[in-house]
Amino acid sequence: MEIGITFLGHAAIAIFLAIDAPKHGKSSVLWAILGFFFGILALGIYFIQTGKKVVGWILILIFALIVILFFIFFAVLLSFLFQSFT
Repeated sequence: MEIGITFLGHAAIAIFLAIDAPKHGKSSVLWAILGFFFGILALGIYFIQTGKKVVGWILILIFALIVILFFIFFAVLLSFLFQSFT
């Protein structure tokens, strides 16, 4: 279920970037590929490059927080796993 939602989110970002990129003189194919594989990070960078700097930096900060929380979650998970073996 979560993979499907993530896939739809990345596809929506890719479609948005493919449609909006030519309006700013950018390659629609390149930005669609970047949007599909990198999602919020690519969208944030795109907004920064097209002049919407505040929205772009907010998206990049959200992406960074998600990555940090992901690593913290797995660090806690691994600590519980190794603690149970000792």
